[in-house]
Amino acid sequence: MKGKLGFTEVAIGFAALFLVACSDGGGASSPTESAEKKAEVVAVPVEVAQVQRGDISAVYSSTTSLEAEQEAVVVAKSSEIITQILVEEGDKVEKGQVLARLNTQKLELELKRSEANLARLKAELDRNRKIFEKKMVSSDTYERLKFDYQAQKAAYDLAKLELAYGEIKAPIEGVVSERMVKVGNMVQLNQSLFRITDFEPLLAVIHVPENELFKLQKNQLARISIDANKQTLYNGHVLRISPVVDSSSGTFKVTVEVNDPENTLRPGMFGRVGVIYASHKDTLLVHKNALLAEEDKPSVYRIDGDVAVKEQIAIGFENGEFIEVIEGLKLGDKVVTAGQNSLKNLSKVDVLNEPLSQTEYAKLTER
Repeated sequence: MKGKLGFTEVAIGFAALFLVACSDGGGASSPTESAEKKAEVVAVPVEVAQVQRGDISAVYSSTTSLEAEQEAVVVAKSSEIITQILVEEGDKVEKGQVLARLNTQKLELELKRSEANLARLKAELDRNRKIFEKKMVSSDTYERLKFDYQAQKAAYDLAKLELAYGEIKAPIEGVVSERMVKVGNMVQLNQSLFRITDFEPLLAVIHVPENELFKLQKNQLARISIDANKQTLYNGHVLRISPVVDSSSGTFKVTVEVNDPENTLRPGMFGRVGVIYASHKDTLLVHKNALLAEEDKPSVYRIDGDVAVKEQIAIGFENGEFIEVIEGLKLGDKVVTAGQNSLKNLSKVDVLNEPLSQTEYAKLTER
């Protein structure tokens, strides 16, 4: 009859459904499941460093500009025209060396006049002394002559001093860092003429927060790097520490003397100062890049076979490149220094570099 299925057709239909069901239940993976399985086995490329032994120091760091211990502005002690300049900027001068000369014609004449008056009064005083001894002149007359002579002697000495001021002399030893006048200039009393700077020693003055007060002491070693010459690291030491704390800023002044045997540094150069206040010798060190960012406790990824294991560590001193490891790692452990952001605990890794040897590591930590 039309519209009814025979046994054979029904049997074929059930067989087809059974085959489809068997096929679905046989474990065929969806595209998403296949991608997840592939992600689980792909190794994350990383770079590593090895835990080594070395020395590390605790350093207080700050920035400052270098300044000279001694610097003097040479001023005019007389108002006259400059007739001669004997030094230029950059010249090294000794204390007392003549830097320039003023027009002294008038001063020389004043000195000659004072000298003549002094000679006249001295002769008159000598003559009246003999008369006074014979009691042929009153004591008032003799005493007045003595006072006149003394006054003229002072006038003579003053004229002599004014003439000496015609030579502009260096008050300290150093280098002429600035010349402020030219030949022919009329200078006034106390006008600035030269600046002399003594480059030995140069100082780095830093202002340190009061909570660091008990860490820093006189004669502690310091390292100074200058922006103009970053390849060279200069040694120094704490020269003096201010005994008071500035209440307005909460800081105290620390003066570091810079050792510059080659005389390459100049006042005004900007640099960075690190005062070493404690050191640990032969301790475990690891590169600072191994620390995981945004972690409540210091953590690193340690390489175990071909996987990365997340480890919490206890740290001590640190500097610009290395961290002291107190707990959590041992000598020779390899830790991830690049590629951590793509890792999670027990992620499979592919190490791309060969860690530094102990000798190479030691050279880095010496800096």
